[in-house]
Amino acid sequence: MTVLTMPAFGSVQLGPWFRRHPTSAVTVAGVLFAGILVLRLVAGSPSDAFSMLYALPVALLASAFGLRAGTLAGLLGIGLIVVWATAEDISLTPSGWMSRVVPLLLLGVFVGRAADQARRAEEERRRLETSALLHQEAIEINDMLVQGLAAARLYFERGDVDTGRRILDETIAQARELVSGLIRRADMGGHSFPVSGDPSTRSRDL
Repeated sequence: MTVLTMPAFGSVQLGPWFRRHPTSAVTVAGVLFAGILVLRLVAGSPSDAFSMLYALPVALLASAFGLRAGTLAGLLGIGLIVVWATAEDISLTPSGWMSRVVPLLLLGVFVGRAADQARRAEEERRRLETSALLHQEAIEINDMLVQGLAAARLYFERGDVDTGRRILDETIAQARELVSGLIRRADMGGHSFPVSGDPSTRSRDL
């Protein structure tokens, strides 16, 4: 019988670096926010598009943490634009504000929402894979039990009680160990660990 292993979803993190290292993502975004603000304060003119560079940290945080973080990041970028305008005593027209504020806010909302949807889809895919593996293992355990019981019955009918009893004991032991392995893996959150001395690897002399 082939013993399947459950993927260790909790211990192996997959995906882009900003999801695997959220602290680094926050650090990079913070550096970008600060660097763009300094650049905005010391260089260029109000007509320059430096403020649109805030789209970089906004998109990074939205992709890494989802809708809420993306929205907050967009608001932070807008707040830093207000800081720049106040510090430099710059008066922008309504269209000037709209061209700077709306793209950042929409970027954070849309990218964050898309990231949340992608994360939920990945979690559902993993859940379905886990269910499929458990279902297949249950089928194989059932097949093993049926085959073992049929073999034991055959020897009992032939009058070979000792062999039938030995096969029956082996079948029960195998079923107990395999089910215990499934329970242990379920308790460990789907981690994949081999069951020591897996009796399914042993051959029976029928």
